[in-house]
Amino acid sequence: METTTGKVQLAFMMSLDGFVAGPGHTMDFMDGTTVRDGVHRELIESTGAILAGRDGYDSTGGDLRPYGGAWSGPIFVLTHHPEDVRTADGATVLSCPVEEAVRIGLDAARGRNLQVFSPTIGRQLLQLGLVDEIDVHVAPVLLGDGVRLYDAPGGELVHLARSGDDPRLAERLRYRPAPSVPRVRRSQSRPSTGSTSGTNP
Repeated sequence: METTTGKVQLAFMMSLDGFVAGPGHTMDFMDGTTVRDGVHRELIESTGAILAGRDGYDSTGGDLRPYGGAWSGPIFVLTHHPEDVRTADGATVLSCPVEEAVRIGLDAARGRNLQVFSPTIGRQLLQLGLVDEIDVHVAPVLLGDGVRLYDAPGGELVHLARSGDDPRLAERLRYRPAPSVPRVRRSQSRPSTGSTSGTNP
């Protein structure tokens, strides 16, 4: 649904195993992860409006601050239950078909991109053919649980093409487990008082 200048863009940091948020929409997996110089500035400058989902928005306590507060502009929260949304300055609640939400967001973006902050909305838009671009940055972590980038059991295969590249070419990513990071199961209990080993809850 690209306009003359603005795109509908899905932009996410994703774990290597395909999660864009941890359980409960936690985002701490991104802590300490960096991206190529200039990427954040490019995304901030090209984004005119944001379309968010209810679950992700609620996980921020109604205080969504894209790019650490470096971006400002209209934010739209799409929900089936608008009556109990806790809104903040700059956020507008929508309860309408997703196609209408995209039209509203693109109008508000004023020629820049509408960035979609919800994988659930993103899935619907992909199925409707309304996504112009997917911009994913793979964090060097494995989460094992959380919110997937594209979760559509029984859904159709979605082929993707990269600009200027052979669309059949698979991306090569090479990692090794970092020996300095303890690999601990989330279900493992915290160490008792006096233990010198560290674990994640």
